[in-house]
Amino acid sequence: MTNRIETTDLPLTLELPEHEYPLHTISVLVNNKPGVLARIAQVFSRRGYNIESLVVSPAAEADFSRMTIGARGEASGLDQIKAQCNKLIDVISCYDHTDDEIVAKELALVKVAVGAEGRGEALQIAEHFGCKTLDLAPESLVLMVTGDSGKLDAMIGMMQKFGIIELVRTGKVVMTRGKGMT
Repeated sequence: MTNRIETTDLPLTLELPEHEYPLHTISVLVNNKPGVLARIAQVFSRRGYNIESLVVSPAAEADFSRMTIGARGEASGLDQIKAQCNKLIDVISCYDHTDDEIVAKELALVKVAVGAEGRGEALQIAEHFGCKTLDLAPESLVLMVTGDSGKLDAMIGMMQKFGIIELVRTGKVVMTRGKGMT
């Protein structure tokens, strides 16, 4: 089964295929220095992994940053990636949270082509998914939705009937449950 996303600004249909490997969620705590992201991306590239999502933000302490990376591939290759990342000077820790109990959220901004005639239905769907309306124009609206990836996929799927003009997603941010460190 494939998911389809159609846009109204271009004659484009995006087909998202089912994947052979699960999405691994990797959390990397690093020194906040120039070039660290490039070195970590190179480790993934050398092993043939494509980074599907990447979120980088300051950590609780100003000298550090937290990277949350979503990537697919064989588990054996991922073990090599973690080992190589942990050898990098500016990497404090590198963990795969795929099987951990985590809190995971993603954010999406979705610009929907909808005029006055379909606006009520679009806003009802948005309310169902807990969206916030960020912009309301005569022929479009911009919605913000947060939640797990499945929720975002479902909401985007429901909005396709109106026409999606633009779509921006953050990728997942994660935190382990309880007292464990991410």
